[in-house]
Amino acid sequence: MVAKQFHLVGLESSTNRSIDVNPGQDFKALQKTVGDEFHIIEPSGIAFQGSDTPIESTADAIDSQTPIGITVDGMPIREPAGPPGLPFVGNYYEIFPDHLGNHARLFHKYGTVIKTNAMGKVVYLTDEPEVAAFAFSESAYFTKNITPSHPLYGIKDNSAIFLCDTEIENFKLAHKFIPPCLSPKAVRHYTPLMQQTVRNSFPVFDALDAAGESWNVYQYMLKLASQTIGKFALGMDFGHFDSPDAPMHPAVVSIANFLALNKRISSRGEWYKKLPFGDPKRLKEVQQETYAFIMDAVNNATVPGASDLPLHEAALQARNVVDYMNRAVDEKGEKLPSSLAIPNMVVMTAAGFTTTSSLLSWLLYSLVTYPGEQERLLQELVDHGIDNETTWSPDVVASLSYLDKFVKESQRIHNPSFQPGRTTKQEVIVPGGWRLPKEAVLVPALYAIHTNPKYWDNATKFDTGRWDTAAVKNRHRCSYLPFATGPRGCIGFNFALQEAKILFPELVYRYEFVRTSYEAIEYDPEFQLIRPLNFYVRARKRTEWPAKSA
Repeated sequence: MVAKQFHLVGLESSTNRSIDVNPGQDFKALQKTVGDEFHIIEPSGIAFQGSDTPIESTADAIDSQTPIGITVDGMPIREPAGPPGLPFVGNYYEIFPDHLGNHARLFHKYGTVIKTNAMGKVVYLTDEPEVAAFAFSESAYFTKNITPSHPLYGIKDNSAIFLCDTEIENFKLAHKFIPPCLSPKAVRHYTPLMQQTVRNSFPVFDALDAAGESWNVYQYMLKLASQTIGKFALGMDFGHFDSPDAPMHPAVVSIANFLALNKRISSRGEWYKKLPFGDPKRLKEVQQETYAFIMDAVNNATVPGASDLPLHEAALQARNVVDYMNRAVDEKGEKLPSSLAIPNMVVMTAAGFTTTSSLLSWLLYSLVTYPGEQERLLQELVDHGIDNETTWSPDVVASLSYLDKFVKESQRIHNPSFQPGRTTKQEVIVPGGWRLPKEAVLVPALYAIHTNPKYWDNATKFDTGRWDTAAVKNRHRCSYLPFATGPRGCIGFNFALQEAKILFPELVYRYEFVRTSYEAIEYDPEFQLIRPLNFYVRARKRTEWPAKSA
């Protein structure tokens, strides 16, 4: 072993370190040794520099007479930068209200990892898939730990699967019991429910057409998605389509307020959360209201005397998620503890309809905004014999290849999710040479990743044809991640996609959609997801359809 001096280029004075180099190890092994010592998460990007020349082998390193410099991906090691802040508010007004556009602008200016400070809340963001892949991996360097800087801190609940830290026993328990009821086979079990729910909405949309009325897309998609999730999760009919003016169920309003208040609080500093009045006080009240409602719904949906079943069998026989929770037992015959059941039902209900309602809204936006899309989708339905009498199944959904590309492209450009944050467990240097401190919250900015021109040709153009190209088929695995990825990725993505791919084509087949609002679409910067606020359409009931393609 030969002791050699190494340092990080860009941080020379503070990082000199002696490392024993084995003359028999190859260059790749040397990169790994040095990477472990300096917490460089991807050692293959390490390059070494002598005083005058690159060091390209272990022998070169041993022969070097001067300290050896380390670069990552050809870059010096540096701290992520961001715009200079103002007193007290920091970068808040550089980011909000258009955080999607402003983050994209800041990536262009400062690089692939940026640092923001909004009223004392420091968050790092990335538009680089390589960095996102490591962030989502759950490793010695990254985990989901919901610290005060994390976007979900205001509603953190270590009893619930989406709102808890990874490295706790409750997550392990929830992750054993919850995913089976959202597996592909379980989703197939609930396909008739999705089909019936959207068809039960037709009288309302027919009535709106007969009255010549336009309607706010997000509000009605929120009604439709929550109607579906109410039945799926709780076995409840929220009554959203009893009439065109049926009110939103109080539980849905409460959950929407819950998420809006959390976003408003989490985008400000820790000081704001601690206020004994205003939004922080209201968030606690709404949280209590939401949990109380779900507890009542669970109690009302419970079927006395139902037999216990193994997890995957229960998932296929349960009438709804509450029924599943009450009956599912693991290999030891144990159930999910009751202390975890209610918080997880809150998450299942809230995450289920907030994500899908936004997704359905953006699908309708793409339908009426991008020329020819409505006609192409309708033609595919006709060519496959789809109509409003079709019995839907995952196999039918899978046969609609253009629908699949349309949904993917809509999610690429108009993805509802924004801030799947992960936290560093120790100091780490990520691809590009960016050094993050311990307990830093890093958010892979999905919109910026999905429109990063390094990975997407003509990135902001809506182009379903790109999904047939070799470039997209061979893309980086984290250049498109509408539901995040890794051990803490969205466990409900199977259900969400199946729901969207049944509800949306049912609407497209029955109605011709015409956009009736032409001002720029505004999204809500103070909501947990990206949803269009001022998007209106007219849904005209079709009286004729195109002939099948020759």
